[in-house]
Amino acid sequence: MSKDPRDAVMDLVIADHGESSVVISIMTEEDVKLALKDPLMAVGTDSSARAEDGPLSDTKSHPRGWGSFPRILGKYVRDEHLLTLEEAIRKMTSRPAARVGLVDRGILRAGMMADITVFDPATIHDVATFEDPNHYSTGVKWVLVNGRAVVADGRITAERPGRPLRGPGYRK
Repeated sequence: MSKDPRDAVMDLVIADHGESSVVISIMTEEDVKLALKDPLMAVGTDSSARAEDGPLSDTKSHPRGWGSFPRILGKYVRDEHLLTLEEAIRKMTSRPAARVGLVDRGILRAGMMADITVFDPATIHDVATFEDPNHYSTGVKWVLVNGRAVVADGRITAERPGRPLRGPGYRK
C-alpha cells in the first residue's frame, strides 16, 4: 500500500466516527517500579466512570480504568513485594487526597469522610486487558460509599450514593 501513514490513520478515525483510541507506552516496567518506590509518589487514575453493562459500558477503555488499584495491591505488593501493604494504601488514599486538597478525606479517623474498600490480599487481581478491558477486578469484597454498599459480598449493588468531589483547583 502506498498511502501516507497520516492519511491511513485519518481514514481509520473517519471510518469509526472518531471513536478510535490510541495506547502509547511511555514508561517501562522499570520506570513504573522506580516511581512506585518514590516516597512522595501517589497512585491515581484519570479514568472516567465505567461499568460492565449499561450506559457506562459502551466503549473500550484503558485497563487502568478497571484495575489500577488492584494491580498495585496484587502485583506490586503481594506478588513482587515492591511495597508494603501499608505503603500502597497510603499512596492510594491519604497521599492523593492531600495532593489535591481534599483535607477531610483519605484517612480513617473520626470526623473524616471515608469511602471504604474491603479486599482479600490473597486474591486481589486486575483482569482487564487492552484486548478485553471492560471487567471488574477480582478479590474486592465490599465497597462502601457514603456509608452505603456499592459492592456487597463481591457483587455490584444498585446503590449509587457517590457524588463528584471538587478540590480547590476546580473551575467552572
